[in-house]
Amino acid sequence: MGNARQKRLNGRHAYVDGIRYVMPINSWNASAIVAVFPCDWNAARNILPEGDIHPFKLWRKALLVVTVLDYRETDIGSYIEYSIGIACTKGAKPAPRLLPGLFLKWFGTGQYVVDLPVSTEISTKGGKGIWGMPKHQAPLDYVEGAKWISAQYDLDGQMVTRLDVRRPKKSRLPVKASAVNYCMFRGMIYRSFINFAGKVGFHLFKRGSARFVLGPHPRADILRSLKIEEDPLFACYLPSFNGVLDDYFDCWFVTTSEPPAAPLSEGLESTFPLGYGEDRPPPPARDPGFNPDED
Repeated sequence: MGNARQKRLNGRHAYVDGIRYVMPINSWNASAIVAVFPCDWNAARNILPEGDIHPFKLWRKALLVVTVLDYRETDIGSYIEYSIGIACTKGAKPAPRLLPGLFLKWFGTGQYVVDLPVSTEISTKGGKGIWGMPKHQAPLDYVEGAKWISAQYDLDGQMVTRLDVRRPKKSRLPVKASAVNYCMFRGMIYRSFINFAGKVGFHLFKRGSARFVLGPHPRADILRSLKIEEDPLFACYLPSFNGVLDDYFDCWFVTTSEPPAAPLSEGLESTFPLGYGEDRPPPPARDPGFNPDED
């Protein structure tokens, strides 16, 4: 698993921003849910920064990708990561329809991360300060029920979003894949890479196989602007997988046609106060009417 560089570095040590790593930077026995929903392409275009990153186009729609990972064993302890992104391509102009789904490397197909709450401080410090990921600490949960696997994201005592994925009948299909994340930090786009392997169960074009619920918190307003469709194109559950976050990443300036009036994103000042805590905030306040063991 992982590329040749990661295999060559296996067992070597790194000490970056006060965090110790034993290479590769991996996770074990993690669990995840993923769902992909069609949304408005023009609205997605307005969210992505100017430059080389463009929304993936499926006919006339963009794709919202929601991935929640329960990292149970990592170099920096256990934590939950709740990724909300827009499928995207890299190039001087938007890519043709559909083709980036087949020729991933040619079109730089990946996701632009819009929001990335995590449950621990050390994950925020490492992910943001090293890889440029827009992480921030928030109350999160990850509930594996008999009928649904569900994850909720709260802030300031209010729900931001909740993702529910219907438990597939079987989750035995072996999968080995890579993913590309594009994130904005310090006025630059950071591109990072993750490899993972495990077993998966999935739903394809199945109505009611996943639900993405937006809460009243203002942080969900940017997602409301996307006009997200109710039914997913794809949803899956990985009950157990291993992952490797590549220590290699690249980045470049975000440029605009006019001088920006303010910083385009958070800068290094947002990482200076962060420590190395592994404690989690109290879990989100769940709707008592939701039961993950019932339809």
